[in-house]
Amino acid sequence: MKTMNKISFLLLSIIMFTSCESEYKLSINAPSKAILKDKIKINLSEENNYPIDEVTFFVNGKEITSTNSSFILDTKNYGTGKLSISAMVAFGDQKSKRLNKSIEILSNIPFESYDFKILNTYPHDGNAYTQGLEYYNGFLYETTGQYGESSLRKVELKTGKILQKTDLSKRYFGEGMTIFNDKIFFLTWKANKGFTYDLETLELKNEFLYNKSKEGWGLTHSKTELIKSDGTSKIWFLDPNTQREKRYIEAYTDKQSLNKLNELEFINGKIYANYWQKPLIAIINPNNGVVEGIINLTGLVKEMEKSQKLLKEDDVLNGIAFDEKNNRMFVTGKNWKKLFEIELIKKQ
Repeated sequence: MKTMNKISFLLLSIIMFTSCESEYKLSINAPSKAILKDKIKINLSEENNYPIDEVTFFVNGKEITSTNSSFILDTKNYGTGKLSISAMVAFGDQKSKRLNKSIEILSNIPFESYDFKILNTYPHDGNAYTQGLEYYNGFLYETTGQYGESSLRKVELKTGKILQKTDLSKRYFGEGMTIFNDKIFFLTWKANKGFTYDLETLELKNEFLYNKSKEGWGLTHSKTELIKSDGTSKIWFLDPNTQREKRYIEAYTDKQSLNKLNELEFINGKIYANYWQKPLIAIINPNNGVVEGIINLTGLVKEMEKSQKLLKEDDVLNGIAFDEKNNRMFVTGKNWKKLFEIELIKKQ
């Protein structure tokens, strides 16, 4: 008899608990996708039958002012990418419940398509697994990758001659680089750290850690910030003094995100980003992540293959440099024996 009483009590408890939980049928009412500049009403679903005392909404972890358990999400304030929407709901019985929802924001404009014209061709080290490339004061600065082969080098443009070279420790896989305030910043791939070098001597000065992103891929800079890719659709903005990652954008077209963004260059206020293993360069608005253009360099790869057979799968387009003073754009690839100066042509 006692056993039956215990079973009955257990069943009653389960029924009461389930009944109580069923009264909290809540969810955030919002679309899974939206277009940049859309204004979206965010509220709770209507299926709840339990009195709610208070609702606090958050967007990407930041509290949002709401009225009558709802608010208007103005997507232009956030840019493209995935927004995390959450709500903390307080009930009259002093219980609370946290709700979560994700909204993917796509670009509101189609991207422009670009072709190219070769203006000049220069020699390039065919053994350079190019990771970073930058033009500075008449010279090219380049970083190369692979464990045991990574290096930082200063190169003469017209001859391809290596004027200075510093090898990275064999335990690191070198990635992108940029020059800012007379310092060279050089990323590593999976070691979660980067290095700073003296511009004149290429002597190692300091190292820094990635505080939010997991990997280092491409690196460039604006007038005020370092700009870093991590192999995803995210592009990070760093404080050049502390190298701390402050924020990020996500690169999106009007249809999808662009992943595996690699080597970067900042040209006339836009971010130019190589795709990993694709002969394409994306032109990205640094303010909101919108992909405004795609440069198709398939023809450049074919031109390269006329004089050099690209034997390895990794012998791909990678490396963008810009001579701001003379408005010249240079591109090359991993283990390519040529570096090209090109002019972009917008397709009609």
